[in-house]
Amino acid sequence: MKLIFLMLFPIIAFAKVKTEKVIYESNGVKLEGVLAYNDSVKKPVPGILVFHEWMGNGPYTLMRAKELAQLGYVAFAADVYGQGVYAKDMKEASELAGKYKGDRKLMRQRAQAALMALLSSKKVNKNKIAAIGYCFGGTVALELARDGAPLSSVVSFHGGLSTPLKAETMTPKILILHGADDPYVPGTEVAEFQEEMRKAKADWQFISYGNTVHSFTNPEAGSDNSKGAAYNKISAERAWDQMKAFFKTTL
Repeated sequence: MKLIFLMLFPIIAFAKVKTEKVIYESNGVKLEGVLAYNDSVKKPVPGILVFHEWMGNGPYTLMRAKELAQLGYVAFAADVYGQGVYAKDMKEASELAGKYKGDRKLMRQRAQAALMALLSSKKVNKNKIAAIGYCFGGTVALELARDGAPLSSVVSFHGGLSTPLKAETMTPKILILHGADDPYVPGTEVAEFQEEMRKAKADWQFISYGNTVHSFTNPEAGSDNSKGAAYNKISAERAWDQMKAFFKTTL
């Protein structure tokens, strides 16, 4: 797999945090991610994959990668769709996400390529790798775990939980952060996922936030719960704190 690292300019405003563009490949398809890290840390540190929402690998994913870098991790805003592919609207996003939801083998290949790109960085402690994802990205992170990737832990923020390829075993520790009123991930899907985790003898946690729907961590989702997707500041902050506490024990 070919990798090209290019510095992004200007350097982001967060103190001591830098970013690098990473061009990598999966079965001949070019992908473009961004590595974020704290330049003051000179020894290898835990690495975290960040998988994007259904729109594609854009500003929101990069913002989260920078926040993780501020916490002292090396974070990689990973690309599932391909270099330069970003949905122009929700219809296109649905079509893009649907392609990978309908082909879990392809989804896993793209996730594995991102993992290899992250592991190629000398800044990363290769024995301490995690993955997080938002909405579509939560599904991707879980598929990577189901695929037997050497992850210590996975966090899904309002992600899809169903899969046609259920895990027989689950090695990474799992944290699911879920809107209790999310119409896109209904109770039947939640129950099926939890049964999958039990059968796989996983170390898992599932946290539901009341009065909270889909996309609750993203301010761009608006504030109208009746639309099924809406930002909830309190739940978003609680979920981020839960993730930080989780990583203190798993990384």
